[in-house]
Amino acid sequence: GKNPAYVTGDNKDAAVLIIADVFGWTLPNVRLLADHYAKEANVTVYVPDYFGGEVVEPDMLEDPEKRKNFDIMAFIGRNSKEIRFPEITANAKELKSNYKKVAAIGFCYGAWAVLRLANKDSPLIDCAAVAHPSLLEESEIANIGVPVQFLSPEHDQMFTPELKEFTLKTLPTLNIPFNYDYYPALVHGFAVRGDHNDPKQKEGLERAKNAAVYWFKQHLH
Repeated sequence: GKNPAYVTGDNKDAAVLIIADVFGWTLPNVRLLADHYAKEANVTVYVPDYFGGEVVEPDMLEDPEKRKNFDIMAFIGRNSKEIRFPEITANAKELKSNYKKVAAIGFCYGAWAVLRLANKDSPLIDCAAVAHPSLLEESEIANIGVPVQFLSPEHDQMFTPELKEFTLKTLPTLNIPFNYDYYPALVHGFAVRGDHNDPKQKEGLERAKNAAVYWFKQHLH
């Protein structure tokens, strides 16, 4: 489609769409994950730009000055569900017409879109995965119609205890395979932005990557 994308892997039958967090498609870690998925799950991976070319600097959260100047609500406004979902849908349809099987994984901001693509009324993907989801509505969880995986850290201001409880109560009623993977002591963002130098975070990064690879292998091949 019209969205620039990082593409890696060469499987002609199975594709994975990554919908990134606010740091977008250029973040080195998200591209590294794409490379891992491509190689380890034997899939072709697409990481499109869904922020209209805007790039949030990778150190925005660590740098107090940059953090102060970054208006997250304005960013979400520019990239609201209404604005971005049509583009995401178009990309998913294109992948669906070119590949036998398609999965999508969403990190933080990207999670709501993945669950909408997985909607039981007209799913555009064959399996879904979300890590530390943001902006989720209960209806997006309640209407999942394809196998779904949640990678959920203990501490997450976006995926609240209430939403976690709703998710755990709802998933068994949906009659779909699901995998709810819990990461004690880890925090929102861990699956993409965990610190390689911290053994606990490095282990979380690895485990989340391996969990997603297992999920794609199960449902795309």
